[in-house]
Amino acid sequence: MKKSILKKYARVIARMGVNVQKGQEVIINADLDQPEFVKMVVEECYKAGAKTVTVEWAYQPLSKINVRYRSLATMSTIPEWQLAKLRHAAEVLPAQIHIASADPDGLKGINQAKIAKASMKTYPLIKPIRDQMENKYQWTIVGVPGAGWAKKVFPDLPKKKAIEKLWEAILSTSRITDDPVQAWKDHNTDLLARCNYLNSLNIDYLHYTSKNGTNLKVWMLDKCLWMGGGETSTQGIYFNPNMPTEECFITPVKGKAEGIVYATKPLSYRGELIENFSVTFKEGKAVEVKAEKNEALLKQMISMDAGASYLGECALVPFDSPINNSGILFFNTLYDENASCHLALGMGFSNCVKDYEKYSKEDFDKMGINDSMIHVDFMIGSKDLSIVGHTRDGKEVQIFKNGNWAF
Repeated sequence: MKKSILKKYARVIARMGVNVQKGQEVIINADLDQPEFVKMVVEECYKAGAKTVTVEWAYQPLSKINVRYRSLATMSTIPEWQLAKLRHAAEVLPAQIHIASADPDGLKGINQAKIAKASMKTYPLIKPIRDQMENKYQWTIVGVPGAGWAKKVFPDLPKKKAIEKLWEAILSTSRITDDPVQAWKDHNTDLLARCNYLNSLNIDYLHYTSKNGTNLKVWMLDKCLWMGGGETSTQGIYFNPNMPTEECFITPVKGKAEGIVYATKPLSYRGELIENFSVTFKEGKAVEVKAEKNEALLKQMISMDAGASYLGECALVPFDSPINNSGILFFNTLYDENASCHLALGMGFSNCVKDYEKYSKEDFDKMGINDSMIHVDFMIGSKDLSIVGHTRDGKEVQIFKNGNWAF
């Protein structure tokens, strides 16, 4: 891939993604797949005015070794220096860039039960610090090709060609055009207009149906707003948390979802794929899950804590989206969730609440915003998906018809 195009992508990540502010610290999380591109992002962050840019590297084979040899007791504790790093982040609010490139099957065979038990122990230590940062800082998730990921997406191509092909798909879906900044501004304007229309409807609940067996009703919070595209932190800084993004999303009310929904794409969770699965909800809770592959991992996922089996997000994405039209199954949630409609199990979004900055964590709990250590998106969009909105004044409005926007 031409360096000039990659530099343009790096610039968009720094300027339109996290929107680095002068004098701000930046943290980049990345795997060891595209170090030259990470270097470009670092430089663009400095050009945007960053005070310091820190890269924190990850490597799946090392993760597997660490889980294999560390005791559960060791994995269940957090060293003081790591807590100090988190407290520093809560204090200075660095912009955070997450560069995804991991192999979807890269952690296959790892002891998932051990990871789950350790996470349950460490999460209570991390959560209070993360709560201090909620909605206050800019962050973005973007993708670059890893060799394992590229070969998973394009198994019939040699490694170098697969990586180049995945680069092309990433750059295209991320709107890296001749003028990507303007392209993103135009796209955000379109998403905002759709959200404004959805908010004008005052929807009480959504009814999803599809020939694959999906028949699900999900109720909305009365104070919640549909959101999409860029967001503004409580510091007043506009940023784009997902690049690419095609969704208009909202947080549903905890405890009010009834029916069954069938996933239409595989779910990559903790380095393994869960495939051909369904989730049945009763009184808002996932009471039954079935999967042809990795059902045990899916059951473990919804048992991580009290909120893991409840919904935290409803997102609307047309089946006729740029990502879906590419014909590529990415095996990566950032891309596949923006190919078609999806739901998320786990944590809800407090910033979907109107005037959210005026409320406390306790207020959000009382409103019915789900809280959990997980937030896992899974795709439910299909060519024949119908979504009908039932408004609080008794009307029915067709939101999606044949998988696409009905307006």
